[in-house]
Amino acid sequence: MYSTGVAYLLWLLSGFGALGFHRFYLGKIPTGILWMCTGGLGMIGSIYDFFTLGGQVREANMRNALYSNMASARPDRWRYVNDGQARVVHEGESVERVILKLAKENNGILTASEVALAANISIDDAKKDLDALLKKGIAELRVRKSGALVYTIPEMMDRDEGLEDF
Repeated sequence: MYSTGVAYLLWLLSGFGALGFHRFYLGKIPTGILWMCTGGLGMIGSIYDFFTLGGQVREANMRNALYSNMASARPDRWRYVNDGQARVVHEGESVERVILKLAKENNGILTASEVALAANISIDDAKKDLDALLKKGIAELRVRKSGALVYTIPEMMDRDEGLEDF
């Protein structure tokens, strides 16, 4: 974890940010070098850093936490699927399986955004996968009374209330 106090101390010790020690500390090596060569971009960047250093520390801590979480995840439990666009899917969990699990949890009614969130894919990829289920005859496209398009898996639905045929 990075400390805001340490970052401000390094900012101060590097000539009010001109040498960019605080940027090196936060893992911003390229801009640290830039600050060192240009005197903190003529001190304008140093002044900017003075006001935004707290946010930069929070961002660096989030980035560090994300990298450590990714490193601690077992890479052998993930696989890459390349169907035009590479995406990561949990081993044993195809996107189709994620869709079916989600449909079961939601009484057979899905949206592309729900699938994208559950499967860790883009909304466009989720729509492609849902459209593939439409072509297979597993899913249907329906409209809620609110006008929202939803995908349904009829065999997992309890009732049709609130939906219109598309």
